[in-house]
Amino acid sequence: MTSTIAELTLSGPYRHAQRTLAAWLEQGHAAARRRTFAARIALAALNAPERHQLARWLAWLAVAANSRGKVTPQSRILRLDASLHQAVEDALARLPAGMTGAQTRTRRLTA
Repeated sequence: MTSTIAELTLSGPYRHAQRTLAAWLEQGHAAARRRTFAARIALAALNAPERHQLARWLAWLAVAANSRGKVTPQSRILRLDASLHQAVEDALARLPAGMTGAQTRTRRLTA
């Protein structure tokens, strides 16, 4: 019996951007400032659907950070790329009800 399983395939530029941004978000302030240019280059290589997919991934990272009581990455993303920040905010607004806590909504409104 054969079955068809949908397999997610990620492009090379998307994987590179995701790895670069993950490392950039984990770095301290000074190290992140030095690596900002590399993160911007990685973002520039993405097409529109990949930027949207990356924004959704970053939105889920924000939810995870919020649930652990850590600072969400929105302010750092805003300094990196304003259009990506807006896409992340839009993705956060589209998450299922109850996924974003009141604390995340408050941070978004005050940012």
